[in-house]
Amino acid sequence: MKTIGLACDHAGYELKEYVRGWLEAKGWAYKDFGTNSTASVDYPDYAHPLALAIEAGECYPGIAICGSGNGINMTLNKHQGIRAALCWNAEIAHLARLHNDANILVMPGRFISTEEADMILTEFFSTDFEGGRHQKRIDKIPVK
Repeated sequence: MKTIGLACDHAGYELKEYVRGWLEAKGWAYKDFGTNSTASVDYPDYAHPLALAIEAGECYPGIAICGSGNGINMTLNKHQGIRAALCWNAEIAHLARLHNDANILVMPGRFISTEEADMILTEFFSTDFEGGRHQKRIDKIPVK
C-alpha cells in the first residue's frame, strides 16, 4: 500500500487524530496535509493539496474529514483524477470501493463516532474495486 493521504478542517480535526492513531496501529504510512488544530480554517486549503497528491501518485488512497463531509468532498471532486466518496456508514464505504473505485474516503466529523469511523475505515480498506460493468461507468466520468 502506498502512503495514505489525510486532510481535514477544524471540524474534522478530532476525528482525523483518531484516524492517525488507527493507521499507526496498523503500521501504515500516511502523509498529513493538515489542519493541525481545532482553530477555524477553510477546508479547500487542505483538500486541494490532498487531491493533487492523489493525482500525482504520491499518496493512495486518501482520507478527508470536515464537519458534514460535504464541503471537503465537493472540493476534492473538482479534481479530474479524484473519486471522493462521502461515507457515513460501513455499507456506503463498501459500495464506494466496490462499485465506484473511490480513491478518497470522506467522513462527516460532526456526525459519526469513532466506533462508526472504525467500521467505515475497516470496510473501505478491505474492499477491492469489482471492475466489470462498474469500470465502464467510471470510464464515462468526464475528464478534461
